[in-house]
Amino acid sequence: MTQGKGRRTTLVHHGARRSQYGEVAEAIYLTQGFVYPSAEAAEARFLDSGPDEFIYARYGNPTVAAFEERIAAIEGTEDAFAAASGMAAVSGALMAMLRAGDHVVSSRALFGSCLYVLEEVLTRYGVTVDFVDGTDPQAWATAIRPGTKAVFLETVSNPTLEVIDLADVARRAHAVGACVIVDNVFATPVFSRAVELGADVVVYSATKHIDGQGRALGGVICGTRDFIRKTVEPYMKHTGGALSPFNAWIMLNGLTTLDLRVRAQAASAQAIAEALQGDAKLARVLYPGLPGHPQHGVAGAQMGGFGTVLSLDLAGGRDAAFRFLNALQVIVISNNLGDARSIVTHPATTTHQRLAPERRAALGITEGLVRLSVGLEDTDDLIADLRQALAQA
Repeated sequence: MTQGKGRRTTLVHHGARRSQYGEVAEAIYLTQGFVYPSAEAAEARFLDSGPDEFIYARYGNPTVAAFEERIAAIEGTEDAFAAASGMAAVSGALMAMLRAGDHVVSSRALFGSCLYVLEEVLTRYGVTVDFVDGTDPQAWATAIRPGTKAVFLETVSNPTLEVIDLADVARRAHAVGACVIVDNVFATPVFSRAVELGADVVVYSATKHIDGQGRALGGVICGTRDFIRKTVEPYMKHTGGALSPFNAWIMLNGLTTLDLRVRAQAASAQAIAEALQGDAKLARVLYPGLPGHPQHGVAGAQMGGFGTVLSLDLAGGRDAAFRFLNALQVIVISNNLGDARSIVTHPATTTHQRLAPERRAALGITEGLVRLSVGLEDTDDLIADLRQALAQA
């Protein structure tokens, strides 16, 4: 099939593998192993497997390979490795390349599990990690040094929505030969320009926008073919972090509507942020699409859109935040994001609860902060729900 080059066409068609039956929807190859026609063929495949030759589902699978090819095509990388979850992708990308004695520089505003991997896991095995204010160019300049192996950052931080100037960080990192690894979940593959701006490795939790329906866990590491197949694949296939074929099939189907969903969600997020800005019950409305956001210009230039997530900081602190959450009627309380349903969470008591209060305060995670992932409901219904809940806060 001759395929077009547009984003939506690629999201629907790229990487499809049809069986002899010519099915329209991608088949699910629910098999752990594969039969070889001879002992010699088995030996040859273990020595040098081709792109459509598989050994074991932990190493690769036709359904998983279709997902990897499609997401790599969208992200603009040579290859991708699908992982069991977003955190399997984050930890896999880091652990596969780092050794005792290596030095990593990371932004300090991160998802709680990312902080755990960097602070607890990597340092346990002799990796030195320095954390910086990701929005401060001088902080990166001071921390990145000759011998720095990698830098890690969320292009848009969770949950305070700081936007890091990726091109500037990548330039500083590449000057000393460091690899730039970015968690790009909030930017989404729709708004991502990470590779163009200098990222070497792009990581996603496919659980979020790529699935978009709250159905399954998944993750993916995107990068050069050498990095994916010579560094990531050996680590992931031996440690067991590969994506299941069934979940890969779900993610493939999620990709077909990704562009439409994310653009609609981002438009609603913008309208909600504008509608709630200035509400007396709110100390802050955090959304990169608002002109008053400190990195509004960077976000616009870097993504061309402002994402599907905003954060609201209730002036009354935790008690007001809990009253607000409990009063919502359309929006549900959960800790996922990127779903078709609008979801709200209280980071200080959920995703970032393991951090000491002073650490949360330094990151801007107040007791009144709630994170809202905007879904596909009618925008007016969401605004009405938020306003009636704020009235009860």
